[in-house]
Amino acid sequence: APTLSGGEAQRIRLAAQLGSNLRGVCYILDEPTIGLHPRDNKVLLDTLGRLQDKGNTLLVVEHDEDTIRRASHVVDLGPGAGTRGGHVVAQGSAADLARSPESITGKFLAAPLKHPLVARRPIKRDEPALEIEQATLNNLKKVNVRIPLGRLVCVTGVSGSGKSTFARDLLYANLKRRIVDGRHRDVEPFGCKSLTGSHLIGRVLEVDQTPIGKTPRSCPATYVGFWDHVRRLFAGTNEARMRGYDAGRFSFNTAGGRCEACEGQGMKKIEMSFLPDVKVVCDVCGGKRFDTETLAVKWRDKSIGEVLMMSIDEATEFFAAHTSIHHALRLLQDVGLGYLTLGQQSPTLSGGEAQRIKLVTELAKVRTDALSHDPRNLRPEKHTFYVLDEPTVGLHMADVEKLIRVLHRLVSAGNTVVVIEHNLDVMADADWIIDLGPEGGDAGGRVVAEGAPEKVIQNSRGSHTAQVLREFLRERSV
Repeated sequence: APTLSGGEAQRIRLAAQLGSNLRGVCYILDEPTIGLHPRDNKVLLDTLGRLQDKGNTLLVVEHDEDTIRRASHVVDLGPGAGTRGGHVVAQGSAADLARSPESITGKFLAAPLKHPLVARRPIKRDEPALEIEQATLNNLKKVNVRIPLGRLVCVTGVSGSGKSTFARDLLYANLKRRIVDGRHRDVEPFGCKSLTGSHLIGRVLEVDQTPIGKTPRSCPATYVGFWDHVRRLFAGTNEARMRGYDAGRFSFNTAGGRCEACEGQGMKKIEMSFLPDVKVVCDVCGGKRFDTETLAVKWRDKSIGEVLMMSIDEATEFFAAHTSIHHALRLLQDVGLGYLTLGQQSPTLSGGEAQRIKLVTELAKVRTDALSHDPRNLRPEKHTFYVLDEPTVGLHMADVEKLIRVLHRLVSAGNTVVVIEHNLDVMADADWIIDLGPEGGDAGGRVVAEGAPEKVIQNSRGSHTAQVLREFLRERSV
């Protein structure tokens, strides 16, 4: 079981239900298309249709456009996320949603994204690249792969075709062994005969959906890195100087200024006998994380606790005059996280939110939004190699557009981004596609198509990605 991909495990569970022959059951599925190639998506939807035909009800939480269009009835929640959501903005068929002016989902159904969002970066043969020879890890069949550096590269293929094996277990793991603290080590690669071009990379990073920070006290403000600037602002006020407070007084991670009743968490955990633990707002600080004396210090009529409770959208306006803080907040807005609060506890963030916060942390290090660069002049000390595994999981169509633009900004700053992805919008915007297959398991592990999307779609035989991407680009090309 641990060797199954997410999509394979999901379909095995569905197959068990199909074989049960039950009727009158209400099945609730949370994003069943996660981990599925568009070809497998159609198979899944047909399977769900058969469950429905047996007299069952299916309630599906989903962002996938094909699933939404196939549904008998759609309930669209919004209009925004977080505190701005929680309302039914439209319901009915997909066509009804498309006619609703309040529905963001309907807007994307009526006018889907046109590709490419950013002009395609041409790739020449003499440009620097990572080259892997005869990769044989797991189900890979002695594949030779060339990954152009300084580009947005998408690894595609049906479920179980070897994408994660190639991008994470082989490529990322080898680069991690070779590049340590910005220095390149001459280490023999594993899982392949040779790996060349790694000396052009200064840093390698996997941006996944694991929680940010290691404690519940971690929050977007501390993780992205602008909280230190906010603490210094409060320490610089007349009130703080009169009381002898330094920046350390405004930290909720150390004793001195934080509320000791909740140890700076703003919440208390109550252990319940024979029941799960319950978290309640701290009755001493009211969730503001600091003691009364610290909260008495105001900057622009706001205490440090009130600033933590601000949404990112409110804080962007509040700190408009402070470039370093404002820059990071604008980036969080750009990736669609304006509804989060600065002090939102990391365990309450979804995987997609955590991943986008990590991307913003990387973007905050890039001071130019769109550097035009020549990959032939790559500077290893400035060059980061990012690996992302299905970053669109859990993202609405509007958020997918924002994610694509963020990935392009990282590439425009002279970095390489490798994305394992099934989402057709991401594929259509990639500079280079590596398609593995043709099937999953032993029938996969080969490179069946590679190149720019326009080249990949010419490969009509052997590549399932080429077939679905050709139809997609026919409707969605600029």
